Amino acid sequence: MDFALTPEQEAIREAITAICTRFDDAYWLKRDKEGGFPHDFHRAMAEAGYLGICIPEEYGGSGLGITEAAIMMEAIAASGAGMSGATAVHLNIFGLNPVVVFGTEEQKRRMLPPIVRGEVKACFGVTEPTTGLDTTRLKTRAERRGDRYVVNGQKVWISTAQVADTILLLARTTPIEQCRNPADGISLFYTRLDRSGATTVREIDKMGRKAVDSNEIFFEDFEVPLEDRIGEEGKGFRYILHGLNPERVLIAAEAVGIGRAALKRAAAYAKERVVFGRPIGQNQAVQHPLAQDWMALEAAWLMCLNAAWRYDRGLDCGAQANAAKYLSAEAGLKACQNAVMTHGGFGYAREYHVERFMREAMIPWIAPVSPNLICCYIAERVLGLPKSY
Repeated sequence: MDFALTPEQEAIREAITAICTRFDDAYWLKRDKEGGFPHDFHRAMAEAGYLGICIPEEYGGSGLGITEAAIMMEAIAASGAGMSGATAVHLNIFGLNPVVVFGTEEQKRRMLPPIVRGEVKACFGVTEPTTGLDTTRLKTRAERRGDRYVVNGQKVWISTAQVADTILLLARTTPIEQCRNPADGISLFYTRLDRSGATTVREIDKMGRKAVDSNEIFFEDFEVPLEDRIGEEGKGFRYILHGLNPERVLIAAEAVGIGRAALKRAAAYAKERVVFGRPIGQNQAVQHPLAQDWMALEAAWLMCLNAAWRYDRGLDCGAQANAAKYLSAEAGLKACQNAVMTHGGFGYAREYHVERFMREAMIPWIAPVSPNLICCYIAERVLGLPKSY
């Protein structure tokens, strides 16, 4: 067994870290206070060729695996960019995998190169206010009318919709009561996010990651050309499932990265801060939580790499991907909480950044699947226990 990154993987991490040094703490603090999508950061990643890290070379990408993408996303978050930097490029890294796997040759050549070049930003329209993770019950409807579909409905928690040019959209094309299987009758589209009256995009005010907007989208007679449907009509839910495991791996890597960023700051502060004539890092009550955080983050990272390795080799990785997301989110959030406590009162001050990390660490803890449902998955799929819901 070899746990070391290859020289090529090490080079990816070093290159990403070098790009991130151009976007320092002051940059992300300003974005956290004022908002505004980090277009220059997104552009820097595009110009260096990293937005296409998982897209095949024939469409302008690098053709690398989810392992390399995870290394990239961990490095971004660990640089201090946190979830603001990571989610600014997250969807573009692997979100269009359904197009790569199930799209026609014409669709791939039309849809993928603009994403790689950074000319187009995409958002992901799946979640709805009344269905949550019960995706087969989604209510957004796409009705076929000749050479187009007409979409009506609502989506929520759609990241980057304020700046996105396109949307990967899941909608029901056949009423669920007419389907033998609830997963049938759902179709996937990748199309322009036209705001000329057919859609309303409303930003959600939230506790963190102000730089990357989250939104509600309302569709009213929104037209989608037939040529923008991905794969067969009614098979979209299965196409989306194909990307769930790599999505969990990437967000797990980001959680590890933000935890490492917080831990690095906490350790540095503990060495410098003197109270009662000695650095606070000399006290075991400060040392031990930070040491435990390091161990938890290292263990979580190994699970991330395990899941990514299995995915890249075509092996079953559902349990590993879910475990990686669970362990990384728990370790990342705990490291951020302990970083705030290490700083004491200053941990509550924005200028020390750790409170920003703690707020942003809530994202991978909650999304894209809750820790409770991951426990259900492991209990049922790994341990063979009866389904609880």
